[in-house]
Amino acid sequence: MHPSLLILLIGLLYIFAFGALSFMRRQGLSTRFAVEGLVVTGIGAALSYVSMPVNPILFLIVLYLVTMRVRLLVDLGNWFTSRKEYERALNIHRLALRLWPDLSSRQIVLINQGVTRLRMGEPDEAYTLLRDALGDEKPRMGAKYLAAGYYNLGLACRRTGREAEAIRRFNEAIDALPNSIYAHAAQQALKRTTDDRRQMTDDG
Repeated sequence: MHPSLLILLIGLLYIFAFGALSFMRRQGLSTRFAVEGLVVTGIGAALSYVSMPVNPILFLIVLYLVTMRVRLLVDLGNWFTSRKEYERALNIHRLALRLWPDLSSRQIVLINQGVTRLRMGEPDEAYTLLRDALGDEKPRMGAKYLAAGYYNLGLACRRTGREAEAIRRFNEAIDALPNSIYAHAAQQALKRTTDDRRQMTDDG
């Protein structure tokens, strides 16, 4: 097999595999992802065709880094959030938003920005970010991210005095992925609401 055909095959299989995974998660294939994958694959195949050796493993790594750059930065930002280096995490999230994310990746960045703001004790900013991520445009980021987003939006609502919306958001987290850790946390949050109301009734 000609080296350029091997590069082309690797690129197409990569796009197909990630596309199939996206459909399994009910996200659909991102047009941006497909176009970027095809462009990188085309460049790699062209270089190989004109007798410029392209290592298949190195090509696959480059293809992955280019098409998954936003998700990788989100993971890095989350790592800094877990270490309570919040400003560094936010800077990385801002960089991710400047690297032309598709709709679902943008929503994922905003959700993680919102979570970071919550941990910083800034629920108003968190509410704005999470509402933007989950609001007007139909989210297509997968059930796990939806559950996480709705749960954290519920927390932001509760901490900003929007209790009715908080209850609705917790229920949305449960509906998005019933057996997830976010659904269980949302159930506990709703249980606390019920217990508090019962306590207020008993005290009255």
